Amino acid sequence: MYNLDETDAKILHLLQQDATLKTRELSEKLNLSYTPVYERVRRLEKEGVIKKYVALVDREKVGKKLMAFCNIALKEHSKVMGEKFVKAVMAMPEVTECFNISGDYDFLLKVIVDDMSQYQQFLMQKLGSLENIGSTHSLFVMGEIKNSYALEMLATKK
Repeated sequence: MYNLDETDAKILHLLQQDATLKTRELSEKLNLSYTPVYERVRRLEKEGVIKKYVALVDREKVGKKLMAFCNIALKEHSKVMGEKFVKAVMAMPEVTECFNISGDYDFLLKVIVDDMSQYQQFLMQKLGSLENIGSTHSLFVMGEIKNSYALEMLATKK
């Protein structure tokens, strides 16, 4: 676990709100000089605390109106079959997130497509072509209540 001090936590909070903030803007908001803020941000990037910077796209404005969560149960739980499944899912652009979960299912996929017809094609042609799927269960999002990738940042106690 990476030890965050209060300044690191504030930097991460600000960048999660707006990743386009320049170092000068960060330093003004933090009441710190440019160089220490620059060095802290670079260290957070180098240490992998900041993994990458992205633009969050409004999916509906680009025609991606259907979001579904698809539970997957595998037939076989060998390392080889699990790796084949993961490799196949990683190549599917419709799958925006994939989680290995516990319980009745092995994986939870977040799938974003244009409409129900495209989801059916995805389910039948892409997922249906994978040899190790035992069963699937789909849940369709009717409305988004909260959608945030920001993590609460607190300084780590040393």
